[in-house]
Formats: sequence, C-alpha cells, structure tokens
Amino acid sequence: MYKRALSKGIIALSFPLAAMAGAVQAAAPELSAEEMERATDIYFQRCAGCHGTLRNGATGPDLLPENTQELGQRRLESIITLGTEGGMNNFDGILSEEEITLITKYIQNEPVEPPEMSLADMKERWQVFVAPEDLPTEPQHDLNWENFMVTILRDRGAMGIIDADTKEVVTEVETGYAVHVAKESSDGRFWYVQGRDGRLSKIDLWMDPPQVTAETFIGYDARDVAVSHYGEWKDKYVIGGAYWPPHFVIADAETMEPLKVVSTRGYDTEGNYVHEARVAALYNTPHAPSFLVNVKETGQVWQVDYSDIENLRIEQMATAEYLHDGFFDPSGRFFQIAANNSNMMVFIDTQTRKKISMLETGIKPHPGPGANWNDPECGPVAGTTHLGEGLMTFWGNDPEGHPDQAWQICDQIETDGPGLFVRTHPDSDNVWIDQAMHPEPDVNQWVMVMNKETRELTPIHVADRPIEHDAVAVHMEYDQTGTEVWVSIWARGEGHQNDGAIVVYDDKTLEEKARIENLNTPTGKFNVYNRKNHVG
Repeated sequence: MYKRALSKGIIALSFPLAAMAGAVQAAAPELSAEEMERATDIYFQRCAGCHGTLRNGATGPDLLPENTQELGQRRLESIITLGTEGGMNNFDGILSEEEITLITKYIQNEPVEPPEMSLADMKERWQVFVAPEDLPTEPQHDLNWENFMVTILRDRGAMGIIDADTKEVVTEVETGYAVHVAKESSDGRFWYVQGRDGRLSKIDLWMDPPQVTAETFIGYDARDVAVSHYGEWKDKYVIGGAYWPPHFVIADAETMEPLKVVSTRGYDTEGNYVHEARVAALYNTPHAPSFLVNVKETGQVWQVDYSDIENLRIEQMATAEYLHDGFFDPSGRFFQIAANNSNMMVFIDTQTRKKISMLETGIKPHPGPGANWNDPECGPVAGTTHLGEGLMTFWGNDPEGHPDQAWQICDQIETDGPGLFVRTHPDSDNVWIDQAMHPEPDVNQWVMVMNKETRELTPIHVADRPIEHDAVAVHMEYDQTGTEVWVSIWARGEGHQNDGAIVVYDDKTLEEKARIENLNTPTGKFNVYNRKNHVG
C-alpha cells in the first residue's frame, strides 16, 4: 500500500519497508522506518527532479547503490554539501547536517518503485470549489489584473498574486507544493498551475481575492501544464504531465475533471525501453489543435492532436535525450527545446509536425521560458543559458527571412556561472541572464544583462543576502509596460525561507526601482499580459 502523508501541503512519498528489506544490499547503511520515511520526503522534494524517481539519473547522474556505495558516505556528504560547478547546487544551508547525512544513507539503499495512478484514482481526488455557473462575469475588483505577476512561492506551496502597478501582494493562493510553471487561459483570466505533488489547480484572477476554483491530482510527482488555445477548442482542455507515473492527463479546462490518461513509457532514440519516461514539458501549439508533450528520457517530442480525444492522433518525433524546457519562435510555428544530456537544442516545425534540426550549444542547455530578439548581425535569434557552464548561446531562428542563419549559432557569450533562465522583451535593448546554478554566492547572487547591440555584459548584484541565508538571484520577467524587470531572490537557507524578495529594475538604467520583501521562496513569475500575448 502506498502511503500518502499530507504534511504542510506536501505529499510525502513513503513506501513499505518490507518491500525494501529484501532488496537492500549488505553494504547499505541501515535506516529505521521513521528515517526512511523522512529521507524519502527529502529525496522527493530536493533530488527526484534531476536524478529520477527510481534514481536512474536524468539531468543529474544516477544514484543507484552500486555507484553510491562505492563513493562512500564521506564523499557523498561532501558533494551534497558543496555542490558542483557542473550544475548541482550546494545543499548546505538548505538541508541541515543531519538531513545531509540521512539522504546520503538513503541513496545507498535500493530504490523502490511507487504505485501507478488510474483515471479512477484521479477522479476520486477531483474537486470543484466554485461551480462554473457561479463564477463572476466581470472582475470583482478594480485592480489592473492584466499586470498581475502570478508568482511561484515554491516551498510555501502557493502562488503569490502581485499587482505590478502597486507592487503589493494581492493574495497568496494555496496550490500544490513547489509549482514548476503556470499557464494561462486564452484571455489570461484563469491560470493553471502544476505542483510537484501532482496537484493541478485552476485560479480565477477575477475573484476578490483570486482563488482556486477547481483542482485534481494527475500523479504523485509532476511538472508541467498547458491549455488548448486553438479554434473551437479554445480553453476546452488542460493537459498535465507527470514524472510518476510516467503519463499525461487531459482534463476538462472548465471543471478540471480528468478525461483521458496516456502512458509515455516507450523507447529512446536508440531503441532502448524506458520504464521511467517522464513528461518534462507541455505546450499548446498556436497554429494547430495540438499539445506538445516532451518525454524526457526517451528524447521523444509528441504532438498530440486534441481535436478528437477519443481517437487520439499522436506524431512521435525522435530527437535527443533528455528533453527539458522549451519555447516558440515569434511566429509560433517553430518550437525550440533543450535536450540537456545531449547538449543540444532541438527544433520542431509544428506545422509539418517534424523535427527539422538540432544544434549543439554547450553543456546542458536550459532556456526556461526562453528569449527571442533581433541581433544586428544575425537577424532574429533565440538564446539559452546552460546548467553545466557559464555560457549563453544564441542562434538564428528565421528560416524564411534569414535562411543562412537558421538553426546555426550566432554567438556564445561567457558568463560567470551556469544558470537557469534567460529573458528579454521586444522593446528592450537588453537580455537578462541568471547564474543560479553556480554553487558560490559571489556568482549565483548576481545576474548578467547583455546589450543586444554590443553583446557586452553588465553584472548586477541582486540577492544581497548574508551567505548563511543561501539566497540566489533567479528568473526574470518584464511587466506589462516592458520597462521593468522583476528578479527573484530565492532564499533557501534553513529558517530563512521567508527572507525571499523580488527586486524590480528599470530596464533602461538598470537601477533598482522597488523591492517586495518577506516572500517565501519566490522563483518563477508570469506577467498576465505578456504571457497571454506571447511577448518575449
């Protein structure tokens, strides 16, 4: 029996120890039932995303006993404490010394496979809090909701709704734990957020205050969500993608009722069967009634046609492992996604539903929401940061207007350390780049601002927190006017989670304009106007 312990809004994954006992190797450190449950919790919250539910590895290496036991307790504790310059952050300050010792022992034991989740299981946990017919027909407040920043408060298990006009927090909406991303309805009114714990929630920004109107659970570990925006199916379906079980779920976007579940287990690009084939990222295609489902470990991009979900049509495009985050070019036709462990960006033509090119960019590309801009030499380009090195690479992405530059590197700019996100705006002279994956505060507390014309970098010290607070500067977003850039201070240190903040900069002068303090682990921010209009 799979045990779900709800604690502080987090679904704690804990498995029967009897299932583990026979499989544990003789050299594995012993753990009590209480220690095993606590360690499983920590692994789910902090490690599974990069190393896999079954610890087979993905963006990070595998953590299987035959390898971890060879490294030994002392070496493992050192790696977890200090991090690596190859993209793993340090956990001193995030985890206590006792927790680091505990998780080190845990990864020397055999992993146990969690149970599956059926459509019936999902429907049991589906809830409607406000019936569609009872929703307001106009905004119930006089705030400029199109300039709201829908902000992830990661460890708080909530979304902060922040008014970018006044710089005031409107409300904090309870959602799933460690939301990875938020996606909007076609008009920007409703926002769908996917928690790491599988909780998929729908938020209405017109309500006073904004609140969750319906939710369901689509897995035990999940990441992304997308909403249908095309034609007669506009705002009809929402899709959620799970890490475990490896599947995607299509639900009714109005009520959140789960309608269809499809497994993503299959074969990688070399024909090897992949049992833990996780859904990395989901997107609606602007010019067709389809979702893009990016299956991490198989390197498969699936274009799933939602015009008839009873007779589901899926094109499967073999690309490269392991797929992660992606974004569209300004036309909305070409999809650009990172294949981390192949050091590639992959390019998909969503009109022909085919892979058209791949480009080696650097060690573990990670564009986040991405950035498109016009370069004086190469014309239209797009760029990515990298998890494995301090490098921002950009390439041509206009095959019709600039065919010689299309899907070829325009330039590579060295930064001080690996990062997670890059962001810009059509009216801006700048491209903002974070360095959040470097283990040292004198790098990860700074962002770089690249001038589009000269390609010169200007460093800005954002996360001016004491080292013991373990605060990094992460994720940039422009406001509705395109004149302000919001950067998160993600305070992760034990006991300092509420010391996070968002710093607002003038994009022209690069001077600080405002600061929103006392936020619990703020990370991603999504401006309603920019996201619904695909700005940036």
